[in-house]
Amino acid sequence: MRDAREVTGLSQEVIGLSPEVTYGRFSSPPFVTSFRHFFSSLLLAVGLLPQPAAAQADYPSRPIRFIVPLVPGGAADILGRTLGQKLSERLNQSVVIDNRPGAGQTLGTEITARSAPDGHTIMIAASAHAINPSLWKLRYDANRDFSPIGMVAMVPNVMVIHPSVPGRTVKDFIATARAKSANYTFGSSGIGSASHLSGELFRLSSGVQLTHVPYKGQGQVMIDMLGGRVQVAFPSIPASINHIKSGKFVPLGVTTKRRSPALPDVPTIDESGVPGYEVSGWYGLLGPAGIPKPIVSRLNAELTRVLQESSVREMLARDGAEALTSTPEAFAKVIASDIVKWAKVVKAAGIRIEQ
Repeated sequence: MRDAREVTGLSQEVIGLSPEVTYGRFSSPPFVTSFRHFFSSLLLAVGLLPQPAAAQADYPSRPIRFIVPLVPGGAADILGRTLGQKLSERLNQSVVIDNRPGAGQTLGTEITARSAPDGHTIMIAASAHAINPSLWKLRYDANRDFSPIGMVAMVPNVMVIHPSVPGRTVKDFIATARAKSANYTFGSSGIGSASHLSGELFRLSSGVQLTHVPYKGQGQVMIDMLGGRVQVAFPSIPASINHIKSGKFVPLGVTTKRRSPALPDVPTIDESGVPGYEVSGWYGLLGPAGIPKPIVSRLNAELTRVLQESSVREMLARDGAEALTSTPEAFAKVIASDIVKWAKVVKAAGIRIEQ
């Protein structure tokens, strides 16, 4: 059995990014830089340039556009609307939800990247943001063209099997599949989705043969799992927890590095026989690149306060998610690390999307 870290080529240490980002390829000569600083200082002194601090002190000066790159009614939309309402209260300004689904969440993401970097356009991003660079021909850079604001929540996936499948642990499942040379099918919510890549990483790491069956959403996967038309799936905990509690699905392991409070008796896949296996679904807030640091800091501080509210944490917990706060710099590191990780999995699995 292969260690999952061998598949991705990553160590357990997260790839880091400097919290300071340099834009452009070339640096100006020292005398040019000095002259620019002198000239800018002179103009500021006589009031010919706008005062950045004053402009940021007025933030937000108009309604905030909150882009959700998915259809209304889904988990991201509900979470986005909850955060939007809470941020509106804290910032004393309207927050307008703008659903922009399409092209694997890249449509709304591109709109965000091309918006003015003044903090009046933000977006709720899912972990697909770090997967898409390996699957789509993007007109934006998932690292360079965004200002990370902060993480919001972690949403674990869980490996489940139909009750007709032998084995009640990950080790038993692997042994049975190998002994009988079985070719189990696993369903996902679409090519390149978190549930798809969770299954591909398991297949590559364990050496078990699994045939992927893509659907147009997790709801359709659940229907065919209930009917036994697919035997294995890696859905999010919110999408599957009721079927697990009713005994219609057998949970074998959660995909995260530690157990989920929503399913405390279900071990992780990592501790169950596939060392190094980890898939952490997440949500976070992004804005276009270049948002002034004081505005990013303000948004991060208000987001952190919202996520500390018991009503928000309870809402997330009911759906099997965990509130997760971070600095903008830490969120940037997560995005950078996941982009590298999933690029390796996509290449190893030979995943392609027709565009």
